[in-house]
Amino acid sequence: MQHSISVAPVVMAGGSGTRLWPLSRAGYPKQFLVLSGQYSLFQQSMQRLQALGAPDIQLAAPLVVGNDEHRFLVLEQLREIRVDPAAVLLEPCGRNTAPAMTLAALQALEGGEDPVLVVTPADQTVSDPAAFTAAVQQAVRMAAGGAIVILGITPDRPETGYGYIRTDGATVVRFVEKPDAATAQRYLEEGGYCWNSGMFVLRASAWMKALERFRPDIAAATRVAFASRKTDERFVRPGREEFAAVPSESVDYAVMEHCPGSGMELLMVPLSAGWNDLGAWDAVWQVADKDAQGNTVMGDAIVQDSRNTLVRATSRLVGVVGLDDVVVVETPDAVLVSRRECSQDVKKIVSRLDGQQRGEHTAHRKVHRPWGWYDSIDAGARFQVKRIMVKPGASLSLQMHHHRAEHWIVVSGTAEVTCGDKVMLITENQSTYIPLGETHRLRNPGRLPLELIEVQSGSYLGEDDIVRFEDTYGRS
Repeated sequence: MQHSISVAPVVMAGGSGTRLWPLSRAGYPKQFLVLSGQYSLFQQSMQRLQALGAPDIQLAAPLVVGNDEHRFLVLEQLREIRVDPAAVLLEPCGRNTAPAMTLAALQALEGGEDPVLVVTPADQTVSDPAAFTAAVQQAVRMAAGGAIVILGITPDRPETGYGYIRTDGATVVRFVEKPDAATAQRYLEEGGYCWNSGMFVLRASAWMKALERFRPDIAAATRVAFASRKTDERFVRPGREEFAAVPSESVDYAVMEHCPGSGMELLMVPLSAGWNDLGAWDAVWQVADKDAQGNTVMGDAIVQDSRNTLVRATSRLVGVVGLDDVVVVETPDAVLVSRRECSQDVKKIVSRLDGQQRGEHTAHRKVHRPWGWYDSIDAGARFQVKRIMVKPGASLSLQMHHHRAEHWIVVSGTAEVTCGDKVMLITENQSTYIPLGETHRLRNPGRLPLELIEVQSGSYLGEDDIVRFEDTYGRS
C-alpha cells in the first residue's frame, strides 16, 4: 500500500508592494488588498493551496511567514476564510526570501516530520485553479523523492519584468536575469524558456541540505535566530537581534542558481493557469475585466473617449477624458497618474516619499488595528477628528495621553467607557469627555460593530502620545 505524501503549504506574506502605491502601503501591502473578486491576494493564495489534497497527498495545516507589523492582518484574513494555520512565523525585519523559507523549513522539521513544502508568494493570481492544482500535485510527487521542483510559467508574450528559466526537458539548465525586449522576444521564439514564478516544491530537509551546501552562513544564522524564538499562541517570533544578523538574500541567488551542474536534482513543472504576479498596475490592468475600449474601471469613475486605461477610485468620483494607456488610482490622501508602460517606476515615487519622511508611503488615512480601524477625516492646528470602528467584543488598551484630551460621540452600537475609576455605557447619540492625562479605555461589549467620532484637542496629536497600561495585543 502506497504511503501518502505529507504536504505543508507555505505562504510567504512579507513584501511591501511598492509598485502598487498608493493602494499598497508598507502598513497594508498589496498581498492583503482585494484587487479582484472578493478575496485578497493572500487569501486567494491560501485557498489555492487548500485544494491540493489527494488520495496520495496528505495536507497539513499551512505555515505563514510574514512581517511582525502585519501579524493581525494575517490572522484576521485567515479567520475570514476559516483557515487555521499551524504557525505564523513573524520576521522582525525583512531579510528576503531565503531566510524566510528557512524559517518555514525549520518549523516544518520541528516535530520530526519531513514534509514536502509547497512554497508560494502571497501576491499572485491564477485564473485556472484546476490547472494550478494539477501542476502542483505533479510537482509534489516529484519532490517526494528528494528533487527540488520549480513551477515555470509558460510565457505568452516577450515579458521583460520577469526572470526566466532555461530547461532541457524537465531539468533546469540555468536561470536568466530579466531580459531586454529583443532578448525576451528571442526566448519566446526559441522555446525552452519559462518565467520564474517564485513557487518552489521540495522537502524541508532538501532545502536545508541545499542551503547548507551553497550558503552555510544563512543556514547557521537562521538556525540561531530560530533557536532563540518566542511563541505565543499561533505566533512564532525568531530572536530580533539574531534575525537581524542573518544575511539578506533571495531563494534564487542563495540556492537555485547554484543547483544546475552541481549534482542536485532541480526540475521544472510547466504551469499554464492564467498566472500573474500583479507586480505593477499594468499587470492589474492585464488580468482585469475590460470594456469594449480596453478600459478597466473600479469604483466610482466615469471614463470618456479613452482606451486601454485603468481607473481605480476608492473615496470619490473620478472623471477621465481622452486618455490612452494610462493608470489613474485615487485614494483619500493620494492620487497616482501614470502611463501604463511606466507603472514599474511607481516605486521611485515611494522611494522619494520615504526620503522625505512622508507618511503616505507607510499608512493609509484609514489605519487597521487588531481591534478595528480608525480614519483620520480632518485635522488642523491643535485638533484632529477621527472616525473609529471597534469590532464586537474587542477593546483598545487601557491608556493615557500627556498632550491631548478626547471627546467621543457614539454613532452606532454601544460603547463601554472606562475613564479613571468610572465605567459607563454610552449608546447611539450619546457622548463623553476624556480629560488630558486621564487613564481610559474603550470597549465594544455588543454583538454589532461600534462606530464613533473622536475629536482630539491639545498641543500634540501624534500616535506616539500613548502610554499603555494594559493591552490585549501585547503592545503595552
